[in-house]
Amino acid sequence: MHCPFCGADDTKVIDSRLVAEGDSVRRRRECQTCGERYTTFETAELVMPRIVKSNGIREPFDENKLRRGMQRALEKRPVGIEAIDSSLNRIMHELRSTGERELPSRRVGEAVMRELRKMDGVAYVRFASVYRDFQDVSEFSEAIAKLADADPVEDPEQ
Repeated sequence: MHCPFCGADDTKVIDSRLVAEGDSVRRRRECQTCGERYTTFETAELVMPRIVKSNGIREPFDENKLRRGMQRALEKRPVGIEAIDSSLNRIMHELRSTGERELPSRRVGEAVMRELRKMDGVAYVRFASVYRDFQDVSEFSEAIAKLADADPVEDPEQ
């Protein structure tokens, strides 16, 4: 690690500790040349696969785009931000764990619908209506019927 003050590459770590619930390491360093001290943070860089859209265009995975889509579906619904964050983490873990360098956008959409279905039926139908491009009321009825026929998601508070 190069010293940000003098550029020397002879530095030593004088303290390390876990931060952010163990997701990163904070290191206190001291330059052996100029004596200045500074802090660095180390986190794992997890590469997400590229997304291949239905028209063949490839684009990098965008967590913010995914979050916006889910938040739009969940707008004015009784779902907390922690639940959204947990769902996003599960989706990203699922996509990363495929080991693929590229995934079809359909895979992302299906994962989002699975998560929304567990969280909130109305949000699921909202998202599905846009994602699947519903053209008439019968398609809404079919989606609602499938949702009603499915096994209810267990409520941990019951």
